[in-house]
Amino acid sequence: MSEYERSRTMTAPPEVVFDRACDLDRLDGWLPHDLHVRSEEPPAVTVHEDSTGRDERGLFRAQRDQLRVEWGTRDDGRYAGWLQVAGISDQASDVTVHLSFFDEEHAPPADQIDHELEKSLERLAEMVRA
Repeated sequence: MSEYERSRTMTAPPEVVFDRACDLDRLDGWLPHDLHVRSEEPPAVTVHEDSTGRDERGLFRAQRDQLRVEWGTRDDGRYAGWLQVAGISDQASDVTVHLSFFDEEHAPPADQIDHELEKSLERLAEMVRA
């Protein structure tokens, strides 16, 4: 099993960050650019990966009372992740993203994961700043 985690401070209220992070219509704005999420019957989603051309059945849950978003593969349990928003002040938040790959054979290279986590948090920060 491989686990990765990154955090970033964002200049926006925690509720705003959470609302942007869990908006299924806006996920493409902050996720890695080759991933596209299509909503189905909640919590079911389909994730399309451009690099492989494949669709993956997934789950996506947003827990507003905890400012937490969770996701993962639906059928085989080989991948899961979460995003947690914590308020620092009325206008600042700390955002942590955690990824777990339970099947290391199908996990991307570690440096690619680190890069995509950093870029995803950067894009989310830009979205909430706008």
